[in-house]
Amino acid sequence: MASKNQNTREFGDFQTPPQLAREVCSLLAEKGWAPASVLEPTCGQGNFLDAALTTFPTIENAVGIDVNAHHIAQARSILQPTQDRIALDIRQEDFFAVDWKYLLDRLPEPLLVLGNPPWVTNSALSSLDSANLPKKSNFQKRRGIDAITGKSNFDISEWMLLQVLDWIDGKQAAMAMLCKTSVARKVLAHAWKRHSPMIEAEIYRIDAAANFGAAVDSCLLIIAATPSAQPSRCQVHDSLDERSNATVLGYENGHLLADAAACATWRHLEGNGPRKWRSGIKHDCSRVMELRETGGQYRNGLGETVILESDYLYPMRKSSDLAQPDETHPSRYMLVPQRFVGESTEPIEQRAPQTWQYLENHAEHLDRRASTIYRNRPRFSIFGVGDYSFAPWKVAVSGFYKDLHFKAVGPSSGKPVVFDDTCYFLPCESQAEAVATADMLNSQVVREFFSAFAFWDAKRPITVELLQRLDLFALARELGQGMPTPTFQPSLM
Repeated sequence: MASKNQNTREFGDFQTPPQLAREVCSLLAEKGWAPASVLEPTCGQGNFLDAALTTFPTIENAVGIDVNAHHIAQARSILQPTQDRIALDIRQEDFFAVDWKYLLDRLPEPLLVLGNPPWVTNSALSSLDSANLPKKSNFQKRRGIDAITGKSNFDISEWMLLQVLDWIDGKQAAMAMLCKTSVARKVLAHAWKRHSPMIEAEIYRIDAAANFGAAVDSCLLIIAATPSAQPSRCQVHDSLDERSNATVLGYENGHLLADAAACATWRHLEGNGPRKWRSGIKHDCSRVMELRETGGQYRNGLGETVILESDYLYPMRKSSDLAQPDETHPSRYMLVPQRFVGESTEPIEQRAPQTWQYLENHAEHLDRRASTIYRNRPRFSIFGVGDYSFAPWKVAVSGFYKDLHFKAVGPSSGKPVVFDDTCYFLPCESQAEAVATADMLNSQVVREFFSAFAFWDAKRPITVELLQRLDLFALARELGQGMPTPTFQPSLM
């Protein structure tokens, strides 16, 4: 029998506490919901169904489905007293194998679909060799590099909730689901992108640590079809007890808005200007490619002390370094074997034989890199590298931190500082340009602008796409100052 920890990992098995289930159902009843049928497609031990049947006297049919036989036995035991007054159907079945159309067509409306789908990603399941996966398809419509670099990874609950959206389409129905907040936003974006029928949407934040022992931002997502709904808008509440909305999440021109009101205020600063933000270097092998200097030698992440030529070594900074206020000499170095993507690495053998031998000695680690971006490339390739990586000055920002801070970073020991792929930067030629640009970006105006678009609870709230939305020339006009003249000129190679 699988252990509890294994079930939690493979099935995202976070059972809903009875008290939380009751609070959710009480909120729905307070909003005037009176379902004739209730369906929980991943019912677990039955706590949500039990709360619904206790809260809504209008329910005539209740259906609960779960893949776990032990959970189904417990759910039947909990719900057994209700079977004399309603049509109760509790069964063990795989979500991905159920004939949902046949089942849904036989449930009287209004229909309430509620529950707590698995909190696990498809990549996590794949790493466990799990069969608990939907049939593979590009349902997110990812293309090219987005799929290659991992953006096609998704939560299983996201896939499930999109199925639920299809179920309630055209019906007198609603869904109320516990999920990661990031998943809720993706589901709403999908609905708005495909121009679904008018939906009324609300998000209520919940404390996942207190309820599930999980360190993740989570919420109750409520979606109902109604002709009176405000298009592409979702009220976001701080908790289940908060009735007035804290912010309004929106959707415009293919983009989610974290704060629709802030977007309206600062819309005039939005635009894709000529300055291009870049991501730091991606190598996916920090134990080999990142080193610390110790007395003229270098120590890698494997604990080895090695001697390398300086030709391909560059001082580096990570997100954590950018959060530090001091300007100390970088303590880390990155081995950068290419100056542009696809460049041959063979010249390293002649130019820096110790470096080449080091790469050869650690080829096993580098050849094991899973990302397809390294396939059919020169051996020891990296990604996200170009002339911009070697600009003498840069304005950099961490992709991870909620405290938005832009930093002017100059050369160290006569060499340009490079960044790992947790950072983003603008290449600059001079200190004056970098400092002036950083000062503008650290203004209160910029903080308020990005508050309209940045979801600070996301794993990586700052992205190139987000940064590129700010027109630096419009910002300079807003601040009443001249735009620093870009002086960095990439070569035409």
